[in-house]
Amino acid sequence: MKVFLHYEDNKDTSLHKSLKITLPKSWKNGPSSKLLGQFVESYNANETLGQSNPLALDNVHLAIREEDSSSTTEVDATTLVEIASDAITIETIPDRADVYIVHGPSKTLGQINEEKRVAEEALQKEKASLVACTRFGCKNRFPPGGPYPKCVHHVSPPVFHETAKFWSCCPNKKAYDWDDFQKIEGCSTGVCTDVKEDTQKQFLGGCDLREQAAESAKLKSIDDFNKAQAAGGSDAAPVLDRLRSVMKEIGVEGELFDQVVEGMKKEG
Repeated sequence: MKVFLHYEDNKDTSLHKSLKITLPKSWKNGPSSKLLGQFVESYNANETLGQSNPLALDNVHLAIREEDSSSTTEVDATTLVEIASDAITIETIPDRADVYIVHGPSKTLGQINEEKRVAEEALQKEKASLVACTRFGCKNRFPPGGPYPKCVHHVSPPVFHETAKFWSCCPNKKAYDWDDFQKIEGCSTGVCTDVKEDTQKQFLGGCDLREQAAESAKLKSIDDFNKAQAAGGSDAAPVLDRLRSVMKEIGVEGELFDQVVEGMKKEG
C-alpha cells in the first residue's frame, strides 16, 4: 500500500513538499498518526524547509479530498475532510491516495463525531426557526415574515414520469437521477415567498400529462379536419403541431404520430 503525502497549506510554494510512503504491514492496521509523524519528521529534517517553516506535530493534521455533496454547481467540487489521529489507516485511506497535511491540531474519532453531533443539532435548531421558500425549485430558507431573499426558481411544478424527472416549465431538461434533477437551474428570478398556492399541484405524473394533452390539443371533428386540410391546413396545422409535441412528451414517437395523421388524410 502506497500513500502520497502533500504539504501545500502555505502561500509560499517553495515551502511545499510531497512524500511517497510505502506502508509497512504494521502501519496499515495502525493509527493514521504514524503517517503524520513520518511526514513531519521528514519535512523538518530538510535543512531549508525545517529552518524556514518547521512543522509542529501537535499543530498539524491529515486530511483527504472527498466529493462535496453540498455543492449545487454542475462542476465537480471537492472538500478536504479531516482524518482522525486514531483512525485505522487501511480503513480510512485508500491505496495510492493523496493525503494532505493541514495546519490545526489533530482530533480523535470521538472529538470529530462530537463536533458533527453538535453541528447537526445547531443546524436542525436553525432550520426549525426558518421557513422554506414555496417557489418551485428554490432551496432558500428565511425567518418567518422576512426579510425575503432573492431566488431563482421554476414557474411550474416538477414532473415525475416513469424514470424521468423534469420541471414542467423546462421539459427539455430531463434528469434520471435525483441529484441531477436537483441541479437543474431555475428558469425565473424573483423574491422568495412563504405564501403557498393551495390550488396548484406540487408535482405532476403521467396522468396529468395525458390530461394536459387532451385539453390543450383536442382535434376538431373529422369533417372539420378535412375541410381545414382542403383549405390548405391553416387551421389544422397548429393543432396538430401542438398535439404532436405533447404526444412526444408522453413517449409517443413522432414517426408513429405522423403515420396516423397521414392515414386520416387518406381516409378523408
